[in-house]
Amino acid sequence: MSVQTHTPKPNQNQRKGKPQIAKADPTNPHLTPIDREILTPPNGHKKVLLHSCCAPCSGEVMEAMLASGIEFTIYFYNPNIHPKKEYEIRKNENIAFAQKHGIPFIDADYDMDNWFARAKGMEQDPERGRRCTMCFDMRFERTALYAHEHGFPVMTSSLGISRWKNMAQINDCGHRAVAPYEGLDYWDFNWRKGGGSSRMIEISKREHFYQQEYCGCAYSLRDTNNFRRSQGCEPIKIGVKYYGDDEE
Repeated sequence: MSVQTHTPKPNQNQRKGKPQIAKADPTNPHLTPIDREILTPPNGHKKVLLHSCCAPCSGEVMEAMLASGIEFTIYFYNPNIHPKKEYEIRKNENIAFAQKHGIPFIDADYDMDNWFARAKGMEQDPERGRRCTMCFDMRFERTALYAHEHGFPVMTSSLGISRWKNMAQINDCGHRAVAPYEGLDYWDFNWRKGGGSSRMIEISKREHFYQQEYCGCAYSLRDTNNFRRSQGCEPIKIGVKYYGDDEE
């Protein structure tokens, strides 16, 4: 699935220490009405492959790149997400948000069996441990290969915007994934800074995004439900909770 779009190019005369600002666009109801710093990917490139894990995490990343005039494509490869119903909800919501903004969307394979094979022996590992490293490696390796084969000089990911993730762990995996490909950079920008994490929630509420209650994999679902039971709470119900529901 690919939808062509045109984004304006920002002024390149940016002085060190005084970042240029992209003014809010009041004519676009789909963008948060704020002024933003114009971002510059590694080596001044303006073409980026964005690995997206879900619409809530990628919403702010997408808006930031749109405001900076960056040409980007979304690559959705997340074989860790379980069960299939959860996977389809997250993917389809991401597709709809990409279409709203006219962003090309690449729907990669749901390679769940391979993910479970690579996770063998790590079923009991805690989050942020070696299983998560394997998971990031697997997703970024495929993303880097696609970037290399389709002429993208830069790749990045929405994974790091979540405060539940270890950003250093994610960035290490990203840099490792691009290492085999000359001319391909991993953009380890801190998407949380400057209010990015709070805008992620703001956008999610505005768009009424699905609010997933666990990271995504079967073991995360298991561990989260075990914790909920220990607190006297019901297990997670797939596909029922959305951002903003508590405020209605």
